Amino acid sequence: MARGTFVVFEGIDACGKSTQARRVAAQRGALFAFEPGDSALGAQLRRWVLDASTPMTPVTEALMMLADRSHHVATVIEPALARGSHVVADRFDASTLAYQGYGRGVDLAELAAATDLAIGRCAADLTVLIDIDIDTANERRSRNAEDRFESADAEFHERVREGYLQMARREPLRWFVVDGRGTLEDVAAIIDEQLDQLDW
Repeated sequence: MARGTFVVFEGIDACGKSTQARRVAAQRGALFAFEPGDSALGAQLRRWVLDASTPMTPVTEALMMLADRSHHVATVIEPALARGSHVVADRFDASTLAYQGYGRGVDLAELAAATDLAIGRCAADLTVLIDIDIDTANERRSRNAEDRFESADAEFHERVREGYLQMARREPLRWFVVDGRGTLEDVAAIIDEQLDQLDW
């Protein structure tokens, strides 16, 4: 049986990635997955890691995200791909490098090694980065003071955005960058044209 195709959507908060990931999964008959929290264990980890009232070092934050991802790969993503199902994910390994690495300042080399340990051989066939500037993101969202990431300052989110763009520039064959400032329909059309080139 042929292995399924794995497409990941990434980007800063309010870029529109969740909407597009759900749409693509539904239209193409793929399994929709998301991080953190797409399992019973993950839901518990999500509650802890997003709670801004719980003090947490950047390394602790990263390790909790990686624990969720390791479990997610083993119980959801990898079994689906192995049985030939396509998977569309809202966030994957690049999120940890962007948020905890570029954003929080955790050593990137060490973080990449830990990420590799968490995901094993499971890697996206294509990562779609929906890129928007921080001002546009702020216009789209209401900041939640109780959320560890949404409550972070603009400088943090700018570092995260730049981290994503650097990763995309380093691997242009595995990343596709979309300007997310257009209408939902315009962004969807650009994404669909790119996805049509995949064998799925």
